[in-house]
Amino acid sequence: MSRRLPLSLTLAAALTLGGGLAASGALFLGVSHLEYDNMALSFGQRSDERVAAVRQGIEQAVEVLTVTNQLFARGEPVSRDGFRDFTAALLQRHRYIQAFCFHRSVAGNARVAVEAELSRIRPGTVFTELRPDGAGLAVAPQRARYHVVDYIEPMAGNERAFGLNITENVEVMSALEVARGEGRVAATSLFQLAQDARPQPAFELIMPVLDRHGMLLGDTAVVIRGPELVRAALDNAGLLDARDASRDIAVSVYAGETAERGALLFSTGDTGPAAANPGGWLDRLLAPAHSSRSADILRVAGKTWRVEVAGAARPFLADHMASTSLLIGGILMTLLGAAFVQASGQRARKVQQLVRQRTADLRRTNRRLVEDVAARERAERALQQSEQRFRQLVSMSSDWYWEQDRELRFTMVTGGFTEKAGIAVEGLIGKTRWEFVPSLLDSDSGRAHIAQVRAQEPFANLEYRTVDEHGDTRWFCVNGQPVFDDAGQLTGYRGTGSDITERKLTEQRVHHVAQHDALTGLPNRSLLQDRLSQAIAYANRNGRPIWVMLIDLDRFKFVNDSMGHKAGDVLLMTVAARLSSSLRDTDTVARLSGDEFVVILSEHHDEPLTGDIVQRVMDSVAQPVMLGTKEFFVTCSIGVAVYPSEGTPADSLIEHADIAMYSAKKMGRNNFQFYTPAMNEESLERVRIEGALRNALERNEFVLHYQPQVDLKTGQIVGMEALIRWKHPELGMVPPNRFIGIAEETGLIVQIGAWVLRTACAQNKAWQDAGLGRLRVAVNLSARQFGAADLITGLEAVLVDTALDPECLEIELTESLFMSDVTPAVELLHRMKSLGVNLSIDDFGTGFSSLSYLSRFPIDVLKIDRSFVADITHDANDAAIVTSIIALAHNLKLAVIAEGVETLEQLDYLRSHGCDEMQGYYFSKPLAPDDFEALLRQRRALPPAIPETAEAVALPV
Repeated sequence: MSRRLPLSLTLAAALTLGGGLAASGALFLGVSHLEYDNMALSFGQRSDERVAAVRQGIEQAVEVLTVTNQLFARGEPVSRDGFRDFTAALLQRHRYIQAFCFHRSVAGNARVAVEAELSRIRPGTVFTELRPDGAGLAVAPQRARYHVVDYIEPMAGNERAFGLNITENVEVMSALEVARGEGRVAATSLFQLAQDARPQPAFELIMPVLDRHGMLLGDTAVVIRGPELVRAALDNAGLLDARDASRDIAVSVYAGETAERGALLFSTGDTGPAAANPGGWLDRLLAPAHSSRSADILRVAGKTWRVEVAGAARPFLADHMASTSLLIGGILMTLLGAAFVQASGQRARKVQQLVRQRTADLRRTNRRLVEDVAARERAERALQQSEQRFRQLVSMSSDWYWEQDRELRFTMVTGGFTEKAGIAVEGLIGKTRWEFVPSLLDSDSGRAHIAQVRAQEPFANLEYRTVDEHGDTRWFCVNGQPVFDDAGQLTGYRGTGSDITERKLTEQRVHHVAQHDALTGLPNRSLLQDRLSQAIAYANRNGRPIWVMLIDLDRFKFVNDSMGHKAGDVLLMTVAARLSSSLRDTDTVARLSGDEFVVILSEHHDEPLTGDIVQRVMDSVAQPVMLGTKEFFVTCSIGVAVYPSEGTPADSLIEHADIAMYSAKKMGRNNFQFYTPAMNEESLERVRIEGALRNALERNEFVLHYQPQVDLKTGQIVGMEALIRWKHPELGMVPPNRFIGIAEETGLIVQIGAWVLRTACAQNKAWQDAGLGRLRVAVNLSARQFGAADLITGLEAVLVDTALDPECLEIELTESLFMSDVTPAVELLHRMKSLGVNLSIDDFGTGFSSLSYLSRFPIDVLKIDRSFVADITHDANDAAIVTSIIALAHNLKLAVIAEGVETLEQLDYLRSHGCDEMQGYYFSKPLAPDDFEALLRQRRALPPAIPETAEAVALPV
């Protein structure tokens, strides 16, 4: 063997040196990455602060516009001085705002009046528009509708925008459509502010102003200087100082999702891809994926904003002092360790000799261990007989095991029975299983088990229930095998047991969920059918009736629409609790679906079923309910089906209760009705009418009849009322009272009413063109038509398409259409009146009239209901009412038409008291178009009014 050089490294020293250097390098890389992670975390926090500041700045501008919008959205007049004072404070506080505006929606025929109003503010103001080539402003041409700048602050510097029409400004109108569709503020694209000394990008926030019916009245807008907005937001957050702006971190904001130069709103430095890794070559080598640049997308005011943040380059040691120190220290420690290992190598060779000696000793010890293993195997064979009695238990999965003697009494229970079952072992030893659980003697499964063990047979999966020491119900499952001696005699039983309480509780929960409503906990449709079958069987056995009540909440949809579905769920749970508490424990309350509940009541000998029970249920539901901070009163409609009764089989109880409930709804809600066979006929009739009604318009089955309206002074026909008739191919001529109500409920009345309006106007125009006189046609307007958003545009379209003079159209409205909410109704009536049509109140006096509101309505005619006219010659009260209506109308400068005039006496009374017009069978019944045209060509008329001394003679038809 060659001798090793004195200075040569041993293998261990070389490995120590190499491993130490590798470990130092790995630690250096690991700590460096932690430092990069800290840098990234710090940069992310600073970036998030700037993004949050930009978002807050834009949202603050949105909030300013939202607050300004409330001035006009409340529907109250806003003075210009008030608008100036309101915006002056906002302009002082938010200096990035160029101007506040209110754009007013103006119909084409109102242009002259609005221009005159604006001229009083700034003389010479007219409607202007931007020229198509962008070269200044020009007078706006005639248009059907304008969207002009009505209010603007500050006026100084913005005078040219006063009266500007923006309907042709695609950017602004597009933003307005977005704001109106989403119901919130929307922003336009960027544009340059020409009035600044240094042009800068700007944008406009806009928010619509709607009336109560969703009609557009105009919008409020605010013009924002973009760079100043972002600068103010960063400055307010303390993020805009010289260090951030110049060399530490840069911020760029774009009005869009991409970083296009034309969309740049604000920038403090380069944040492009070049700034992705601002460090030197060592940074790029150690962490090539590290980047000090972020880009966040904000969605504010219906527009996307891109915020980019980039950090500036820094020296390597400034951020990596710890990793560099660790690398240098690791190299020094490695060199010291290698020197130590080199010195220790010499001592290792001396140890080798000692190891050889100890190895010989270990061989001797190993032989002794082999002998010990053999002895252990002999001991294991001795234990096999003891293990045999437990082999069956080992093969079973159990929580504990037990043994019984030949008398079937417990002698041993092990396996932690007390802890697992909650029952002390002492209470079980010396007892049989049925002595421990007496309920086994009363159940079929228990008696079968007792017979099985007495027959010395094995048993498995015996389940039984007991109560532990804490009073809780526990379920056990046991298995057992008989034990015999060598002579075949029974010595006892042994087996295993387990606690299956959790499984049983889970099964009960699953069964409960399958048969109960998840929201209210009441029985669902499945369990309801089972309870109903039991109640019917009970009624058949005892000869006592049962009642099935179907309960439907009257205003549940209103709560859902106004307060949200969470409030609706709270209401349903409250009603469910009230229904349960108002009834007996033996009664069944179930949730059928939605806001419908079913109650099953069985009569007992001491508790007869009466209507007081139903009234008690209604009273419990009608109690006020607090939903959030608001108090609601919700009533219900109840239908009751009785079993046994004629016409109500057992399997139709719920269906008949539903029919009775619908009848209660039809009678005004908040009442209850008992089912009768006539209700079923009415329900079938409704279904038949509704099905045929849906196709009636397409099949052209509707026709209009016209009843003349006669001037009582001249006796001439001055107008007619259009009355719809349905000519069904199978049902014949269906009167309106059979289908109008169904059309109202299903919403078909809107299409039918539109057809009536267009057909009546076209027919009137045709008769005028034929030289039959300038007549006025009256058309009834339904409640659904009155509440439609396109009512005004629809009326305009009909008048334009038929070329009928608006003065020849009279719209008849009932008091119930607008008495519930007068303020929006007044505004809508004025808009209808601005079209030039006549407005009349039909059936006046039959509703809840308010004379104070009547003076505010732009009404032309009052129609006296036929119920008052019928008895004016016999009933002094009706006569006084008619006289009062005529006097009231004339004092308000309104015309009066009396309906249902059928006798000469009625006609004379109306004439003598100054009634203007009449219609009724005395002159003519409603006529088909051909018959009415013939009446016009005959020029039939009443004799004109004559002095009271003469006798009036009429020509009845």
